[in-house]
Parts: sequence; structure tokens; C-alpha cells
Amino acid sequence: MLLHPLYNNYPSPRSNMQYQTVGFRTLLLIHLNMTWILTVLVGAWIITLFGPVGDCKKLSKSITMSFHPSQNPGQVLTRQKRDTTASPTPTFTACELPLTPYELGVLDQNTLEERREYTGFHGDDGASFTLTWVGDGTGVILVLSTISAPLDSFYEGGSSRLYRSADYGKSFYDISHLINHTFIRKDFGILPGPGNSHQVILTAETPVMNNSGGVIFISTDAGVSFSSVQLPFHPAQPITFHFLNPEYLVVISIDGGLWLSLNFGSVWIKVDEGTYSYAWGSGITLFFSSSSTGTMEADRRGELLLKRTEDLGKTFTVVAKNVFSFGYIGGFLFASVIETLGSPRVLYVSSDHGDNLNRAKLPSASTEQFYSVLDGDEDMIFMHVDDPGEESYFGTVYTSDDRGILYSKSLERHLFGGDGKSDFTNITSLRGVYLTNVLEEDGRIRTVITFNKGGDWRLLNKPQNVECGEDETNCNLHIHGEHSRFNSITPMLPLSDPSAVGLVIAHGSVGDSISSTRPDVFVSGDGGYSWRGALRGSHHYSILDSGGLIVAVEAHTGGGHVNTIKFSTDEGQCWKVFNFTKQPIFFAGLASEPGTKTMNISVWGYRPDENNKPMWVAVTIDFQSILTRECSTDDYVHWLAHATEGGAFTTDGCVLGYKEIFMRLKTNSLCRNGRDYVVSREISPCPCTREDYLCDYGYNRHMNSSECLKQPDTVEQILKVCLNGKEVDLKSSGYRKVPGDNCEGGFTPPLREEHANQNCGNSSQPATPSQHSDVPVSVTEVCGSPMSSKTMVLIVVCVGVVIVILVAVASVVYTVSKVFYRNRVPAYRFSALQIQDSESVFVGNRASVDSDEDLIE
Repeated sequence: MLLHPLYNNYPSPRSNMQYQTVGFRTLLLIHLNMTWILTVLVGAWIITLFGPVGDCKKLSKSITMSFHPSQNPGQVLTRQKRDTTASPTPTFTACELPLTPYELGVLDQNTLEERREYTGFHGDDGASFTLTWVGDGTGVILVLSTISAPLDSFYEGGSSRLYRSADYGKSFYDISHLINHTFIRKDFGILPGPGNSHQVILTAETPVMNNSGGVIFISTDAGVSFSSVQLPFHPAQPITFHFLNPEYLVVISIDGGLWLSLNFGSVWIKVDEGTYSYAWGSGITLFFSSSSTGTMEADRRGELLLKRTEDLGKTFTVVAKNVFSFGYIGGFLFASVIETLGSPRVLYVSSDHGDNLNRAKLPSASTEQFYSVLDGDEDMIFMHVDDPGEESYFGTVYTSDDRGILYSKSLERHLFGGDGKSDFTNITSLRGVYLTNVLEEDGRIRTVITFNKGGDWRLLNKPQNVECGEDETNCNLHIHGEHSRFNSITPMLPLSDPSAVGLVIAHGSVGDSISSTRPDVFVSGDGGYSWRGALRGSHHYSILDSGGLIVAVEAHTGGGHVNTIKFSTDEGQCWKVFNFTKQPIFFAGLASEPGTKTMNISVWGYRPDENNKPMWVAVTIDFQSILTRECSTDDYVHWLAHATEGGAFTTDGCVLGYKEIFMRLKTNSLCRNGRDYVVSREISPCPCTREDYLCDYGYNRHMNSSECLKQPDTVEQILKVCLNGKEVDLKSSGYRKVPGDNCEGGFTPPLREEHANQNCGNSSQPATPSQHSDVPVSVTEVCGSPMSSKTMVLIVVCVGVVIVILVAVASVVYTVSKVFYRNRVPAYRFSALQIQDSESVFVGNRASVDSDEDLIE
């Protein structure tokens, strides 16, 4: 994550999109013209922390973040004028309480301001700081300071500074001598191991010329000591840990080699060549795509082989041929395949690690459209399909069955703009909840939310403490997401965490559509059902103590300095303000341990020193000093999730087939959950209703109706699907149970009938005949009867001529379409992992690699 203290002003409107003050389409058009630049930049920012995606996306904060000073070092620190732009009506009044003398005293006593002349930061030029947390609950932070150097001396005498803290950032010590003051890479130089691992890898910046390989430094004791390892290759991307066993490492070299280590980097073996991308599957399964022809554009032409190894590189299986790109998410393996040269890509899905790849039943997508995986787990996938039209900027969200093959329409006009950003967000603090933004036909952008995993969507309720005045009918809360952060409207995405049950913090505005003018902070304590205005204006915020504490620092557009932090112990209903420094600093970012267990927060920033050079400042506030009492049983209350006022006893709180009753901290309890806090819940089954069913393929729910009706454009009465090499006839009543739903009895529609007929395709790989197939299909086998040798020769000659002509035509079409559409398709990229402020990691060894983990084009 990159955090900057400056936020650019929003561009002036130039379109008729009713984004209240500013038009969103203007931004989309501007960014569309910068497609190629965005492709390269986004390619370097795509998140690939695989293992299981479900585990990764539970993290609410990143392990690594970078700070960069963007303020003029010589600028005099003066108080900035408050933004006088009129805020959108209606407004609310935030509750602010004064600190008690006791609270002020203990906070002052337990707040440490660490400046670089005190901690060893002195001498750095402030070019870049990268913070990384090591282990879980260890309190260890490693800080890599990258020093700017002239190009001619970059490899001669250049070095990085490495600092270590073992007390959650309260004090830092220079440990650069442990790595011989070696220059460490700025982009992916520091990599921590997964989970509770104390393992760390530092990748040195090694010149390729006159060096057979690079150098890494490895530590198994959270940075207390390091040992250097000479590599037999130069890494082209970050080394990736196995998600369960940090001893297993994999990386792609600059020459396309796939390298594997089974002993934490001490010894490396080369397992393949011409590799483009890879992904860990479940267990020790590793998937990777490589070129069998050695062609640099093999990925663009769909000539990659998708391979699998289940024994750490000893043996391999070719899962699919003619692959354009692939991805693994939530137990599903995706492969986009070019069945014939120059044809549109087709999506294949497997739920058994590639033993059987089946073609997904989705609307066709031309070369100017794309598929994007929005989110997924072991039960189902959310897939965005772009609508036709070069400037549509919206599409349809589909949800899959438990096999990932059949998809049903979930949400229309889903916003997915030319900047390659989607606002689709998983609210992890409550099961089944997602929110996103839609582009209405009249140009308004509005926020919708689902509480049953895409079964139905609705507008958000008006916040409780907001009065809408005369326009009560069009008064809803609308939430800012990726689009707004990308365009510097808001500094933060919506924030939630499984340990803070029901808690959601987000920037938003109230009205008939989303507004770009001075968004405010809103908080929900019940997973998005109800909201209340919490803070006026934009803020950086963080969840601490498993939701028992929220902290926030005001964000200033155009840069600004801060000296106060706000905190709340009642889910944002009221806030207290603490002045953490006498001399304000230019704010760079908030830093706290990943997860929500900690009660320490560090405010990072800088101020000019006596030579007008940036001087980094870290202020760590320990809130455990004021919440000294451990919570007891009396501090918690039973809470029924998804409950509605006046709901029926048997069905109230029923979502996806069962109820959940949690033990939640009372909002008026001044105590701390502590590190040992574990979410406590009781579950009970529910009777089935229509809400437990999605509309089957070819059906959808009409407005204001829960009944699934056949779509007018669906002419097939019986759907034929190729499943595991067998053509299956599917006859449906229009309903299928939501994957993962555990309801019992109640509403039970007629079951889907499945009848297997003749063979189809191939059970081991998609039927993808091409000129590069190892075993071409013979004419005799196709026709089912023998032929004479003369006839065979004639057919072979004719077929050869036809193939040459088709290849020539297809090449021309492909070249023209690639030139024509290059300014549209590559711009649309969106990560399936919604990790707040996640670290940047590469996939593959190309700067603009297309990865199906975030996009199936």
C-alpha cells in the first residue's frame, strides 16, 4: 500500500452524469485514454497472496505498507484553511466528549514520539519508508528505509537502512549491519512469512550484468539475525511463501524459469522454463502456466500450457492447452482459453484441481468485453460480465452454483469503470453481506447491499441521526469504494473484520445518489442494516481490540498537518480527541499490527528539520493505558444477527439457512477484549424460504417479487451442459439453493433434473483443437469409417490449404482487433481479494501480466 499526505482536488464535471457535484463519467473517459499506463501500473499492484483466497481476505490490514513524503520539505508548517466547499445536505452532528484528566494523563505518559535523531533515523533523506509486521502478536516491526542515490552510483556504495522494533513501534534500532548495509530492493525487498511465522526474506538489489544470480537475506527469528544466500537466478517478482508451510518458496526468474525451494531458500531447484504465472492450490498443489513454443506473446495468443504439480516439482500434469490466462480462487480453478486462433476467449472452470475442466455457462463476451472474478469461496463465485459497448462502464454480476459452472443473474448495471476499479466489497464482519455501486440509466451512482450472498439487493437505509428534510423518498446512504479512493475523493475503503462482529466503517454521503463533495464517515454496528453519521469529513481509521476501540485521524485534501487522534469505545457513537504531539506533523499514514487484536496505533509522518529536509516522525499511542480492565461476562450481551424489528420468531435472523446469536461487547462497557478474545456464537437451523434460493440459470427475479421467472431471451426448455465429459440435460423449475445454505424443510421447489447422455469434450481438459495440439484428431475417427489413402491425402492437402488461409485471416483480424481494443480491455483489472491496504505483489514475470485471480478477460 502507498500512503500519501496529499490528495488531489477532484476534476471539474464535463458530463451529464448526476454525481451531484461532479460527473464520474468524465473521470472514466480520462482514465480510458491512459489505458496503457494504467495497465503497467496495475500489473505491479495486483495482489497475489495465494494460498486459499478465503484465508487471505480475512485480513483487514496489510502486513506491509510504504510511506513517501510528497510535501515540499522546505514548506513552512502553517495551519491550512478549512475546506469551504459546501457539503451535501443533509448533515449531522458528530458526538464529541472531553478527555477526563486521568485519561489525558495516562495517554500522555504512554505516548512515545520517536524522531529519527532519537531512534537512528538520522541521516536518511526521507525517500521511502516500508513498514512490515513480522509474526502475529510479536510486536516486531521491520522498517526498510530506501535512500535515493545518483544513477551513476546506484550500485556503488548505495545502501538501505534496516530498523527493527520489538515493542509495536515505540522504539526502533538500526540493524543495517546484519545485512552488511546491502541495498535492498524498493519494490519487493522485504517479505514476511505467513501467519505466526518469524521468517523474513530480504531481496537485494543486484545488477544483472556480471552476476549469475541475485542475493537474498533470510531470518528465522523475526529479524534478530540474518544469513545471506546466493541465488542461481535473478528474481523477476516477489518470492511467494506457501500459505501453510513457510519452508516452501516459489518464484519466477527474469528469464522465465520457475524456481522452487523446500528449505526456506537455502537450496533452489528449477522446475520449468518459459513460465508466465503461478498459483498455489490446496495442499501442496502448484499451478503454473508456461509457453511450449518459447513465444514472448504466447499469453496474448493463447498458446500457454496450464500445468499442475502435486509433489513439489517431481512430476507434472498438463491440465489445459491453448490457455490465455488462469487463476485459482476459493477452491475453483479458472482458465480462459482461446479455442481457435483469433477467437474470443472462453472460460473453463474446475472444482477438482483440474481433473475435469468444464465450460462455464455464462453470456458470451466479445473481444471488447471481459469477465472479472469479484469474490469467491469454496461454495460459490461472484463473476462480473462486462456489458457490450466500448464506453458502457457497467455490467452484470452473476453468482455460480457450487460447481462454478452454472451462473445466475444477481445484479444488473454493476459499475466497473474505465479506471479498472470496482466497488464490490465483502463485509467480513457479518456472514453473507456484500455492498457495491450501480450506474443507473439516468447517470446516478447508487449503493446497494445484499445480506444473503447476492440473492437480492437493496438500497442502504438512511442513517439514524440524519434528517433528510423534504426529500425523504430519495434519501439513502451511498458508500465510496475503489473508484473514489482511486480518484482521491476518500483516503480509505470500507473497513470490517470478522473479529469485530457487525462493525462496518465507511465513507459516504446521503441523498438520492453518491456525492464527491466532502464525504463523511459512517458506522454500522449490525453489518449494514442500520447506519449513523460518526465523523464529519474524510478520515483515516482503524479497528483495534476486536472492535472495542476505533481510532481515526482527519485527512486533509491537498496535504495538511495533524496533531490529534480521535478514538471511540462505543462503535463510533461518541469520540474523544487526544493531542499526541506539540509540534504538528505532515501525516503519512496509520500503522498497526495486522488484524484487530492490538491496542497500539502508530501515526507516521514527517516535518522539516533544521536543514528543511524531511524528518520522519513516528508517534505510537498505547490505548491499553486507559482501558486497563479486562472485560467480564457481564460486559457482553446476546445479539441475534440479521434480526429485524417485528420479525417472525421462527424466521427472524435466518440467513443462508440458519441463525447466529453472538456474544457482543456492550457499547457502554469501558473494558478491553484483549488478545485472547474469541468470537462466541450459537447457531440454529431455519426452515427454507424463497430467500434461501437463487434463480437458476435462465431465470431471474422481477422487481418487487421473490418469484423466479424465466427470462424472455432464454429459449432453451432443457439446458444442455458438458460436465466431466458427459453431456447432461438440465431441467429446472427456476430455483437452486444458495451454495452453502443449510436450511431444512419449508419451501421446497421441484428439484433440478439431470440426465447424462453421450460423451462430450474431454474429461481431462477442455476440447480445444488447435494447430498446437500434441495429438490431432483424425478425420477417420470423426467420420467413423475408413477411407482410402488417396482420399486421405486429398483431404489432408485441402485441410492444409484451408488452415493456412484461416490462419492468415485470423492473424489479420487478431492484429487489427488488438490494435483497436488495446485502449479498452487491459484497463479493466480488479483484484478478487478485498484486503484493506494490501501489500503490492507481482504475478509472473511480465510487467502487465493478465491474471485470472483478478480478471478473466
